[in-house]
Amino acid sequence: MPDQPQAEIAIIGGSGLYEIQGFEETAVVDIDTPYGKPSDAITVGELLDVPVAFLPRHGRGHRVSPTELPFRANIYALKTLGVKRIVSVSAVGSLQARLEPQHLVIPDQLIDRTRSLRPSTFFEHGVVAHISFAEPFCPDMSEVLSKGGQEQGIPTHQGATMVVMEGPAFSTKAESEMYRAWGGDLIGMTALPEAKLAREAEICYATMAWVTDYDCWHPDHDAVTVDMVVENLIANVANSRIILRHIMPALAQLGPCECQTALANAIITDRAMIPSEVRRRLYPIAGKHLDPPSTNA
Repeated sequence: MPDQPQAEIAIIGGSGLYEIQGFEETAVVDIDTPYGKPSDAITVGELLDVPVAFLPRHGRGHRVSPTELPFRANIYALKTLGVKRIVSVSAVGSLQARLEPQHLVIPDQLIDRTRSLRPSTFFEHGVVAHISFAEPFCPDMSEVLSKGGQEQGIPTHQGATMVVMEGPAFSTKAESEMYRAWGGDLIGMTALPEAKLAREAEICYATMAWVTDYDCWHPDHDAVTVDMVVENLIANVANSRIILRHIMPALAQLGPCECQTALANAIITDRAMIPSEVRRRLYPIAGKHLDPPSTNA
């Protein structure tokens, strides 16, 4: 969509992050996609002279639950704005004592515990693509996020496995202990299918995971309560704003990476057999890997 404002970096704000300090807004974009509307209007502007698109994941006022999030519409809309890198900001629970509330964690692995309620691919209805997802987060971006937290004096951990559950209720104790036994470090509700769809769209994706609580496994802490989460959430949001301003120039200077060629050999369907309506729908996501959509069909 050439008439839309463009930004190569996007921030998807998690719980509590509905605006960014120092963000100079230039446009508010209301986008329709083949998958419906995104969670909210997307704000495009500049942060330290870097063009940035901002989307509050749950909508302003926190209106959309994890299960109801329009993940495909969100990623599709950002792709149409020229986005090549997404910084996801998320609130998570900790499954390990060393990852304390108000610590920043940059995860490098995911375990999917969501259900089939969340569509997790753009490739369907006549086209099949198998992306590599062994490393679900962009290592180059993750390095920048980790360094940014450390340079701001915030307790930062690089490398962790995040379990993504359905929600919106928190875990039972048995579930929490099971995830710990699996080697899980964090638990959240929104990184999937968001990370998977970003990879299909050839967008680099990394997460700033902010610990709000110890889930319910920790013997010295009460079970998770909303009040506990909100208290830590407020502190985490303030710190995330500081880091986001600090890292923007470094993110803007990153070069191409393997995330941006994820579809190079992934689409296995004979191009001649892809239905024209599917081709048109996918063109903003995978245009360089498809023939131009027919204007006559």
